[in-house]
Amino acid sequence: MTTFQLDKKLAEDTFAIARLGLCDLRLMNDRRWPWLILVPQRPDMVELTDLTPLDQTMLTFEMGIAAQALKSVTGCEKINTGALGNIVRQLHVHVIARNSGDAGWPGPVWGYGAREGYSLADAEAFAGAIRDAL
Repeated sequence: MTTFQLDKKLAEDTFAIARLGLCDLRLMNDRRWPWLILVPQRPDMVELTDLTPLDQTMLTFEMGIAAQALKSVTGCEKINTGALGNIVRQLHVHVIARNSGDAGWPGPVWGYGAREGYSLADAEAFAGAIRDAL
């Protein structure tokens, strides 16, 4: 039996926020968009359908509470969610706060411009606000 390990690229590109029931909740290091990532803590998961039906339900629930917390903290107009996995194969779900007029609006966030990283203090403050909103 293998154990869960966070993909190296996800670890490099994100800050830890919290461990939920199923997922490791993380903040993408790009301040242009408040952007959360949920990673189910199950080894060798690539597709949503690799999860058990119970884990699929839990993931949906955790996506919902993460989206509510993100919307509460940011006051955004729209929440975008997606699970692509074309670069990082480990199953993970993006939950992104969007507003008309933000960088790249109304297009997707992927491949738009250069990343603008958080300072460690700003990332910790944002993560704390998300934890409080959960």
